[in-house]
Amino acid sequence: MDSDPQDRARRINARWSSGPVYLTIRALVRCLLWPYLRTRVTGRENIPPDGPVILAPVHRSNLDSLMLSPLTRRRLRALAKESLFKAPPMAWLMASLGSFPVRRDSADRESMRIARELLAENNLLLVFPEGKRHEGDTVDELFDGTAWLAARTGSTVVPVGIAGTGDAMPTGARLPRPVKVRMVVGPAIDPPEPKASRSVLRAWTVGLASALQAAQDEAVGSRRGTG
Repeated sequence: MDSDPQDRARRINARWSSGPVYLTIRALVRCLLWPYLRTRVTGRENIPPDGPVILAPVHRSNLDSLMLSPLTRRRLRALAKESLFKAPPMAWLMASLGSFPVRRDSADRESMRIARELLAENNLLLVFPEGKRHEGDTVDELFDGTAWLAARTGSTVVPVGIAGTGDAMPTGARLPRPVKVRMVVGPAIDPPEPKASRSVLRAWTVGLASALQAAQDEAVGSRRGTG
């Protein structure tokens, strides 16, 4: 993929008009979607109020990105799959919401460059460390990309467990069903050293997986009324 879609997304996102679009969508999610899904959240205080931060949730539904936006007053930037940017109206909306396209299952250096730039500007960046949607409550093997980004940018990483969005809007569903959703924001994790070796990055990723599983287990337990 050439850089044009990503550069175009950055230009749209930099416009003044993108701010009101983001605030409007976030308000609609908070006032309509959260109540519809009987959403409860714990741990929002774990999201740092400033500085470069990677928000690292599990990924169980296309609802996840929207559901996360009201967690903080900070504007959430995101990596989104390239296919969402094929139709011009959707591409405009996604870019206005702070997303830029990435190629799935490929070493997309341009996307990593833009992600580093966003974090260098002290943004809050959404990254799904599992890489793509999965089913069930067990955290899948994580890619080392989150560790690499955190190390190179000095970004704090915040794991987030999400229980219920997969039932609310599973793969193939067009509209969400009114089921209960719980989100748990885990304690923030310090980044690896900037020049950490591959083995250190791998060990750090294992630690992130454990923290993410703990947040997911808490979210699942809360949804079942046991936590």
